[in-house]
Amino acid sequence: MASVAALQRMKPNGRKIVAAVVYDYQMAQVADRAGVDIVSAGDSVGVTLWAQRRESDVTLEQMLLVCQAVRRGVARALVSCDVPMRELEAGDDAALRAAIRLARDGGADLVKIDAAVCSHDALRAVVHAGIPVWAQLGVAGDADAAGTARLVDQARALEAAGASLLDFRHSGPTAGPAVVAAVTIPVIGGLGGGPWLDGRVRSMAAAIGYLASAIDDRAERYANVGADAFNAIQTMCDDVRAGRPLRGEAPGK
Repeated sequence: MASVAALQRMKPNGRKIVAAVVYDYQMAQVADRAGVDIVSAGDSVGVTLWAQRRESDVTLEQMLLVCQAVRRGVARALVSCDVPMRELEAGDDAALRAAIRLARDGGADLVKIDAAVCSHDALRAVVHAGIPVWAQLGVAGDADAAGTARLVDQARALEAAGASLLDFRHSGPTAGPAVVAAVTIPVIGGLGGGPWLDGRVRSMAAAIGYLASAIDDRAERYANVGADAFNAIQTMCDDVRAGRPLRGEAPGK
């Protein structure tokens, strides 16, 4: 089993951390067996799988179900779960209660908290409760000198508050290396990240084309599950209409 301490040792050793955002038991198994370090149950599930308008529409009960499914699929990696935005916005006590439920009932090894809507007091309370925190910071666009200095200060403050890892979104090649160098904890990033970070986090839905939109687009991905599924279902339709046996069906069924 992985541990937060083991991930933290990867930074001084120059080993990159790989985090995969998934939403279900099957894909959690695949990502875990493939060797990722963190399997993250992300609140992007609301927009990506459920067609909700915003990630902030996702409720605690919904995230709990996603976290439980992901937990069942992971045997080796660390499981992270996003604390829903509405719980963070409801105040420190609500954020703490949500983090405790995701760890206790959802099986999360650590929780991700958006520092833009969560106080440092809440973060400290979660850490004090024995739950490691992956704190998220960053906005779109690489920062100028003043912006970089603010981000460095934010990163240091989050580390001082007890964060075990940072998720630096849109880090860019200027602010990214500055933040990485300013803290002793690993700095991982997704959108707008690069080799200057201590690791990367990526939604598997986007990385492997597990999207209906992937059927028609030409984005560079590691696979195109959407297009493969589309072609397979079309072939199944042809087999049914032609009276042929269905593939994957037990004989006599």
